[in-house]
Amino acid sequence: MNHDVPARLLRRMFEAAVAAALPARVVPPHLPAPPKGRTIVLGAGKASAAMARAVEEHWTGPLEGLVVTRYGHGVPCDRIEIVEAAHPVPDEAGRMAAARMLAMAEAAGPDDLVICLISGGGSALLALPAEDGLSLGDKQAINAALLRSGADIGQMNTVRRHISAIKGGRLAVAAHPARVVSLLISDVPGDDPAAIASGPTVADPTTSAEAAAILARYGVEVPDSVRRHLASPASETPKPGDPRLAQATATLVATPQKSLLAAAEVARAAGYTPLILGDALEGEAAEMGKVLAGMARAAAGTGHPVDAPCVLISGGETTVTLRGTGRGGRNVEFLLSLGLALNGHPQVWALACDTDGIDGTEPAAGALLAPDSLARARALGWDLRKVLERNDAHSLFSALGDQVVTGPTLTNVNDFRAILIARADRG
Repeated sequence: MNHDVPARLLRRMFEAAVAAALPARVVPPHLPAPPKGRTIVLGAGKASAAMARAVEEHWTGPLEGLVVTRYGHGVPCDRIEIVEAAHPVPDEAGRMAAARMLAMAEAAGPDDLVICLISGGGSALLALPAEDGLSLGDKQAINAALLRSGADIGQMNTVRRHISAIKGGRLAVAAHPARVVSLLISDVPGDDPAAIASGPTVADPTTSAEAAAILARYGVEVPDSVRRHLASPASETPKPGDPRLAQATATLVATPQKSLLAAAEVARAAGYTPLILGDALEGEAAEMGKVLAGMARAAAGTGHPVDAPCVLISGGETTVTLRGTGRGGRNVEFLLSLGLALNGHPQVWALACDTDGIDGTEPAAGALLAPDSLARARALGWDLRKVLERNDAHSLFSALGDQVVTGPTLTNVNDFRAILIARADRG
């Protein structure tokens, strides 16, 4: 089979998944009616600037506000200020933006409307430490340690909510008694609003004790100020049923599942049976590669013809516990592990990419894997097991010319994985 054919189909599927979550498409249908008073737009996340632009283009009344997005993810707006800050480890620009945002929420009155635009990445961008002796340096160190630890995104966000002055519902509480309408683009397994950007506008069911337990479980060393804060009642977040959140609503405007369904339609139109394995697959990226390799072999009939070609589609967020000195990236680590387990299976191609266009800290969304990818790598002298051990799959796929580079997509519905299984008689 011509390798370009499955590669092009996998790229079209990924593009469809991203397009299904673009703010210009998903935000306008969910905008509320204008209020009697002011309309204030606040937001954070990799998609927040594009979401703000979508609001501006469809809002006829007065409008003001501030959103913070990752460096390189800004888009021009006329009435809403766009600030760029660091992700995944926060910086001073994010801290200042979060402080200003909290002050704008506190100034809202009962006749005002606060539209909050929340997407993945917002947790690191809203870097406002709790006012209990905590510093930005404390948050940076804890964030960096959690990213290295292997903790999943839910666990990381539990900690982040309890050492923050703005997350875990605190932004919505600050805006009370104004009406707060949150529009969310989900990047988390299960689409829990409390987990998206650490839920700045929704009640938080987790506790400070849970946050402390997570830090202990992963051996994250914290300064005494953080330990004292988590033991204090001041660290507790607004809980479900809090009357200060009675005027706050949250709507999911884009989700991983909707993007997987869009990709499935592209596969079906090309004559492949799409099989969606789930939108919330979690676990170590390398282990996930082994598991899905087994499923791909089964779908291929271990080399025998199958009734129809198919594509295994999945989303979610795997993790990489960094043990080496490589460039990381959970999607490329998944692909390398998948490729090693498949050992050049002639019927199988795969793509794994982050829908925000950034895999880990690399300026690449992910990569493509063909049946001959690892043979080509070995011919170039790569020791593939050692590459996996040092978490350096980005270097490998870059050398092969098989990285998928999109630039910032201005949305974020988590990882997208597609494993294409062709007919054996077409190999």
